[in-house]
Amino acid sequence: MHVKTGDMVLIIAGKDKGRKGKIKRSVPKEGRVVVEGLNIAKRHTKPRGPGKPGGIIEIEAPLNSSNVMLICPRCEHATRTGHRFLEETDERGRPRKVRFCKSCDAVIDK
Repeated sequence: MHVKTGDMVLIIAGKDKGRKGKIKRSVPKEGRVVVEGLNIAKRHTKPRGPGKPGGIIEIEAPLNSSNVMLICPRCEHATRTGHRFLEETDERGRPRKVRFCKSCDAVIDK
């Protein structure tokens, strides 16, 4: 997936198109992400005991990851991303793979 938990993203499709938010959770197997405060869905629940009252609860529903675009921390624009290998190596001796911004060529991953 081109986005990870904690990334700032711009929603490019759906009812929240044009709004920005931070990724709260990502589910790579399903290709979905949950963005904080966006894509709110209402869920009607029954009371489940004294500590859990019923009613209409608002929850953040998952979005398809293709409907979000990463906001580059350096140039502050929504951009496409690419992958490249760095000269430095990880703990296993392999070259480190990082994401980079295609518009300003900055490395996004720390």
